[in-house]
Amino acid sequence: MTTIVPRTDVDVRYGEPGATARPWEEAEDALRRAQITWISTVRPDGRPHVTPLLTVWRDGALHFCTGAHERKARNLETNPAVVLTVSSPAGGGLDVVVEGVAERVADDDRLRGLAAAWEADHGPEWRFEVADGAFVDPYGGALVFRVAPVTVFGFARSPASQTRWRFGPA
Repeated sequence: MTTIVPRTDVDVRYGEPGATARPWEEAEDALRRAQITWISTVRPDGRPHVTPLLTVWRDGALHFCTGAHERKARNLETNPAVVLTVSSPAGGGLDVVVEGVAERVADDDRLRGLAAAWEADHGPEWRFEVADGAFVDPYGGALVFRVAPVTVFGFARSPASQTRWRFGPA
């Protein structure tokens, strides 16, 4: 698989003098290690909806799962635009905000790989089976979505800086 290299810049208005752009690999690491990710979606009437969930970073994208009847899944039916936010531990690191479009993953082979990733990243209590294009566990089924980054912001605390990574055509 080809690694996508984003266009990177630092916004000097939001950082300490002389702060430089953080490397994309640092943002990827924060996404890979995230314990909790906050997802923001938009309800059909335009109101925001934000909730925490678990994600896995694989193949250049964040993946999340949700029940088909949950609010975020219903929101995605009418507007697939999402924002995913990861915060680093207090006192250091990089807070990361990913803007993108949620696309359903329904291929059972891909889902089996993602199910293994969920268990590897989050432990055996997050073990899923795969059936009929979804995750299945004792509590029911869950749809799986992939969010490839369009624009990502990284907020560093020391030194304070804001880096932007943009993907796709210039």
